[in-house]
Amino acid sequence: MLLLPDPSTSHAFLFLFIISLLSFMASVDNTREIYDHGLQRFERFVGAKRGCNITGISKLKEYLHRFGYLPQTNNNSVFTDLFNEELELAVLRYQEKFGLPITARLDAGTLNQMAIPRCGEPDDIAGRASTTHLTENYVYFTGRPKWVRQKPMTLTYAFSPWSFIDYLSPRDIRIVFRRAFSRWSNVVPITFLETGDYGFADIRIGFYSGDHGDGQPFDGVLGILAHSFSPENGKLHLDASERWAVDFEREPSEVAVDMESVAVHEIGHLLGLAHSTVKDAVMYPSLKTRERRVDLTVDDVKGVQSLYGSKSSLRFGSSLVSESTSSTNEAAAILALKSEWWFRGLGSLPVVLLLGMTMVHVI
Repeated sequence: MLLLPDPSTSHAFLFLFIISLLSFMASVDNTREIYDHGLQRFERFVGAKRGCNITGISKLKEYLHRFGYLPQTNNNSVFTDLFNEELELAVLRYQEKFGLPITARLDAGTLNQMAIPRCGEPDDIAGRASTTHLTENYVYFTGRPKWVRQKPMTLTYAFSPWSFIDYLSPRDIRIVFRRAFSRWSNVVPITFLETGDYGFADIRIGFYSGDHGDGQPFDGVLGILAHSFSPENGKLHLDASERWAVDFEREPSEVAVDMESVAVHEIGHLLGLAHSTVKDAVMYPSLKTRERRVDLTVDDVKGVQSLYGSKSSLRFGSSLVSESTSSTNEAAAILALKSEWWFRGLGSLPVVLLLGMTMVHVI
C-alpha cells in the first residue's frame, strides 16, 4: 500500500527547507559575497600569497598603487602577475589600514574590502599628515591645506552646465547637495552658497565618465564612485556611470549609490580632510551599494574643527552623532537597505525572498 504524505506535513517540510536554505546562504563562505567592480573576478585570487603567479594580479597591484599602498619604483615599469615581496607588504599595509586580520595573503575578507565601491582619493599611507592621538583618527592632506578667506568665511559652489545626468532632476540634485553642505556648515563657521557662475565658483561639481582630463579616470559602474581635491582646488567629480539615488524608496536598482553620502564625504575632502579609519565616519573611504552614511561622527567634527574652528552657536552633541549612535543607526540602515549578491553564476534574473526585514537576492 502506497502511503501519501500528509499535505500539511509537506507544507511544513517545505517551509523548513526554505528556512534552512536561507540560513545556508547566509552562512556560505564569504567568497560568494565578493563584488566585481571592473578589475577582475576576485574569486580567483582567494588564498594567493607570496610566490603565486595568477593572471590578473597585476590589476590588483594597480589598485593598491592607485590608493597609495604599493609604490612604483620606476615610472615606466609595468606591474606583473607575480605575487612578490612588494605586493605582500602592500597587502599588509592595506589590511592594517582597514582593521582586517593581518595575513599578508589575499584572503576573502581582504578581497571583499577591495571590491566595495569607494572614493577615488588615495588613503593615508605615506606622505600625508595625520593625527597621532589615542582617540582621534581623522587625517589631513599633506601640509594641512585649508581654505583661507576673510571671516566670516563664505564659499560658493556651482554645478557644471555641461556635465549632468538626465534621470534625476536638477532640483533633486541641488537639494541633496544643499543638505550635504549644511552638515558641515552646522559645525564650522563656513557658509556655502550656490551660484550660477560655474567658472568663478569656489567649488565646481559635475558628473563625468572615464578619462575626463584630471588624471583620475573613472572606471564605470561601481569601483570608484567619485573624487575631489584638497583646498583650494574646489573640483568635485562624480562618476556619471553610477546609478545615483536621492531616495532609495524611489530607486529599486541593486547597485544604486546614495548621492548624499558621497557628497558629504567629498565635501570633507574639499575642506581638507583625508580618509578616516573609523568605519562609521563620513570620511571612511568605502560605501556599499544602497548604504546611507551622512551623519558626521565626533571624529569627523573634531577633524574639520581642528582646521576651521568651531561654530560659536554649536551646542556639542546637537548637530552630530556619537560613534555608538552612528554605529547603531548604520547597522539598522544596512539591515533594511543592503543587498548582498549571491551565486553570480546562477543566471541574470534575481529571485527575491523576503523574510522579515532582510532581503536576500539570488542572482
